[in-house]
Amino acid sequence: MKLGVICDGISRDLKHTVDVMDEFGLEYAELQFVGDTEVGDHSAEEIKEIDTLLRDRGKPVSCLSRHIFAGMTGANKPGDELHVKHMDALKRVIDMAHVVGSPLVRIMTPKKEQILWGNNGAEKWNVAKGAWDAMLPLIAPAIDVAKDAGVKLVVETGNGTMVNSNYTGRKLIDDLGAKGTLQVLWDPANNCWCHETAFPDGYEEVKDGYLGHIHIKDVLVDTPRATLTVKKMGEGQLADQFKPMADALRADNYDGVISFESVYHPGNNNFEDGFRQCIGLFKDIYG
Repeated sequence: MKLGVICDGISRDLKHTVDVMDEFGLEYAELQFVGDTEVGDHSAEEIKEIDTLLRDRGKPVSCLSRHIFAGMTGANKPGDELHVKHMDALKRVIDMAHVVGSPLVRIMTPKKEQILWGNNGAEKWNVAKGAWDAMLPLIAPAIDVAKDAGVKLVVETGNGTMVNSNYTGRKLIDDLGAKGTLQVLWDPANNCWCHETAFPDGYEEVKDGYLGHIHIKDVLVDTPRATLTVKKMGEGQLADQFKPMADALRADNYDGVISFESVYHPGNNNFEDGFRQCIGLFKDIYG
C-alpha cells in the first residue's frame, strides 16, 4: 500500500524530514506545517521551494492538511467573519495544491456538541437541537469551491469536532450530497474517544467509496477522566485492530495513502525519537 508520513510530526524542517523518509523508505509527504507556517500561508516563492524539494527527492504530496473550520461553533453562521476567514484559507490551500500536485485538501468540522440525536425522551431533554443541521451550510460552500477547482476534500475524524467518527463522516457526505468531492480522512485513534471500534465497525462505514485518506497512530483514551495518552504503536488500544484493518484495506484494493502520524514521544518531547520507535511496526503492518 502507499505509505507516507505527516511531515511536521518528524520536523518542520522539510529537508530533514525528507532525509528521514528516505531512510525508512516512505514515499508520500503530507504537509501541515513547513517551517513555522501552516499550509495556505506560504508565499509563492516558498511554495515553489517546497515543490522543487519534494519533486527532486521523489516525494509526491498526498494531502495538504490545514485546520479549516476547526474552532468554529454553533454560534457561527455562513458568511460571518470567522467563516469567511476559513473559506479564504481553503482557497489558498487549494491554490497551493495545484502547484505541488496534491490530490487532497483536508478540512475539519466545528467544535463537537456531544449529543446530536436521540430517542424516547432524549430528543427533548438531551439533544443539542439543530446543531448538526446548522453545521451543514458552513461546510457546503467548501464543496462548491472544491468542485470548481477540481480537487477532492477529506474531512478528518477529530477528537473534539462534530465529525468524530466514520459514522458522522459518512453522514456529513450523504447529507451534503457530496460523495465524489468529499471523503473521510479516517483517524481511527481519534475515533477511540467516541468509542467507535476501528475494525470492523469504523471500516464498514466508509469502505464503499467514502474513504479518501488514513492517519495512523496509537492511543489510550480515558473518557471519564478526560485524558488522552499517545502510545507507542502496538501498545495502545488499537494494537489488535491494526492488522485486520490492513488486511481488509488490501482485500478491498484501497488505493489511497496511509500517513503515519508521529505524535508519540517516549517521555523526552522528541517526536523524531517516537517516530523511530514506531515506524518499523507501521511498515510491517501496512507495507
